[in-house]
Amino acid sequence: MSDTIAILTGASRGIGAAMARGLARPGTRLITLARREDPELAAYARAQDAQLDQLSVDLSDLNAAQAAAERICASLPRDAKRYLLINNAGTVHPILATGALNDGAAIASAFNLNVSAVMLLTARFLAAVQGLQADRRVLNISSGAGRNPNAGWGVYCATKAALDMYTRVVKQEQGADGARIVALAPGIVDTDMQVAIRSSDPEDFPALSKFQDFHATGKLSSPANVAARILAYLDREDFGTTEIDDIRNYD
Repeated sequence: MSDTIAILTGASRGIGAAMARGLARPGTRLITLARREDPELAAYARAQDAQLDQLSVDLSDLNAAQAAAERICASLPRDAKRYLLINNAGTVHPILATGALNDGAAIASAFNLNVSAVMLLTARFLAAVQGLQADRRVLNISSGAGRNPNAGWGVYCATKAALDMYTRVVKQEQGADGARIVALAPGIVDTDMQVAIRSSDPEDFPALSKFQDFHATGKLSSPANVAARILAYLDREDFGTTEIDDIRNYD
């Protein structure tokens, strides 16, 4: 029996990869979903005597996301003490001014990954753990972009705002006795997403120089540091009391 069952998306890079290593520990069965499997994570989990299942899936493909959610949640053991779902996978693309947002497939792909796949996974997860006498928690990795507009980030801001509102709805539906849920902004982290942001066209993303300055002046947090703080937040007794939160509130 595992004390904790943890499901983590976007586990192959950045914060997700760092969180995966923090969760790979004895007593935890970690299930990861990412575009590719991570052999280094597998080796790390073996060294930690942790249970690890890696599922290779493109969560922007909603048929694949739904099949993965059904497969994982149908086989969840029902005797764990704690069940965690961490919806971390996301994309900042497309970064374009409003007038240039004319690629419907790119827009749909971003909404699929940032919002729709989260809804599919969360629905299956909540159904699977409903009624269990166990600690059940859902953490959605959101962004300050969902709470503050940035020119050029019409899609990213909209998806993260949608994620925040979806989290509020789930909290209302679950009530006092159901699963606890939070949409948490992780701050500005030195990940591949930041690399993509810094390579944007300044005509599409007027705040480009500000993000370049974050990097140049060492203001970006490391993925390992942020992941450790997020996992500590996930363990808090008051998790879920504030469903829209920011890890920088806990510096």
